[in-house]
Amino acid sequence: MASLKGKDILHGNQFSKKDIDAILKVASEFEKELKKKDGLPLLKGKIIATLFYEPSTRTRLSFEAAMQRLGGGVISMGSVESSSVAKGETLADTIRTVSQYADVIVLRHPRTGSAREAADATPIPVINAGDGAGQHPTQALLDVYTIHKELGSLKNLTISLVGDLKNGRTVHALVELLSLFQSKLYFVSPGLLRMPEEITANLKGKGMKIVETEDMMEAANASHLIYMTRIQKERFADLSEYEKVKGSFIIDQTFLNKLKKKITILHPLPRVDEIHPDVDTYSGAAYFRQMRNGVFVRMALLAMIFGKR
Repeated sequence: MASLKGKDILHGNQFSKKDIDAILKVASEFEKELKKKDGLPLLKGKIIATLFYEPSTRTRLSFEAAMQRLGGGVISMGSVESSSVAKGETLADTIRTVSQYADVIVLRHPRTGSAREAADATPIPVINAGDGAGQHPTQALLDVYTIHKELGSLKNLTISLVGDLKNGRTVHALVELLSLFQSKLYFVSPGLLRMPEEITANLKGKGMKIVETEDMMEAANASHLIYMTRIQKERFADLSEYEKVKGSFIIDQTFLNKLKKKITILHPLPRVDEIHPDVDTYSGAAYFRQMRNGVFVRMALLAMIFGKR
């Protein structure tokens, strides 16, 4: 089994197929164990610090739940306004400080590259929970875990990624993992929010089949799975540009009725208007199951980082 002991988790491209297979195996074991008991005391005495400079619900709470299910403790910086960041403390100094109190740090920060900066400032492991429009590798891992559970395999799949592909750190990390399984990918977005060219070129260089389009129905009908993302208002310096593209792609019951086949739907959440609530009862709507899978995958990562699996 691959070893993640002592490693930082910063980018989707750091994982091999062997790593992913190992993480998914451990996550599956933990999922089964939690059906029998409340937790596993593998990390008793260990402490996780969650530092979130941007809002979070699922990522933060699932990491904290994962650590507690493993018997460890949790400390948190709280709001940025209530910390020394408000006094002008640098990220590196904050990380050096928190390293004195914790055994692993989970960081979300608005600046791309911040996770790498944090990792360079401390000898303890740093987990990137989102660095601006950069990467969100643990989301990508729970996504592939969900895809495997829902579809039974990660091989020979056609997947549509829809929405804000320019700024979407979740899709930036996910395509790195999918490239290991030679999936065919449809990139569906407004022209303003296309997947960054360097990412698309890198994928094509690996032999990936990429189709870029603004026709979500065409892409969905050709795909096993559609991965919706939110048009991120907070990433727009000019809100008039946001107004031009908001609501570009919406899945509702009318859309589902026009599909030629059943399709699995994922979304990293939160959603705004891109998936109508009337879709929630559709059997292929897997985004709430996807959300729960985050606990199992993050338990697996924490246990493996500490060498307990």
